[in-house]
Amino acid sequence: MQMQSTQRLYKYWNELRGTRSAPERRDVDPTQIRNALANTFILESSPEQENFTFRLAGSHICSTYCRELKNRAFIDLWHRKDKDAIETLIKAVTDDHAAALVTFNGTSQHNAQLTFETLLLPLRHNGATNNRIIGSITAFEEPLWFGTQPILEQRITGLRLIWPDDHNSEFSGRDLSSDIGLDQRDDVVDMRANFGQSSKVYGFNARRYAHLSVIDGGKQ
Repeated sequence: MQMQSTQRLYKYWNELRGTRSAPERRDVDPTQIRNALANTFILESSPEQENFTFRLAGSHICSTYCRELKNRAFIDLWHRKDKDAIETLIKAVTDDHAAALVTFNGTSQHNAQLTFETLLLPLRHNGATNNRIIGSITAFEEPLWFGTQPILEQRITGLRLIWPDDHNSEFSGRDLSSDIGLDQRDDVVDMRANFGQSSKVYGFNARRYAHLSVIDGGKQ
């Protein structure tokens, strides 16, 4: 996590949950993350909804897309070839209570490029963990055109999962299926460079998340 707003939100969420896999939505106090609120959002889902939609989004996030995001589908922000990966990450967050960290390149209305960091964290709501997500979207920089040129396309460049038991999981875009096109792109971070080609050498346990290859690491 490179951005301060991402770090602040994760630290607050981690402290708030304590020994639980996720904190309660009602326990979230916006005043405790006031310095990150402009970059913070909450997603919601219901049996009637096909996708997670924005329940609220901070001012910097709305400025990124030059529009109000309330009730808009989170998945619609992403390039069509990356939507499968995002849906899989959301499933890891809601079903297995992982924290998901995504970096992506955004392209503006006039083809300007900007790098972003996104965090997805599970929340409990009415006893369930599959209908609320708190997260953040933060630009690495805010050039003069920020807020006047909407980001119209965004492509994933890096993915990471952090498990509630302090185990880290990192996986490369090159381990993804060609269906989402990440395995043929030079800009995708290859996490295998950190671990080596064989997980057995480092004592990691490999798993599959749909078409994603996941390697468990961290404390043993």
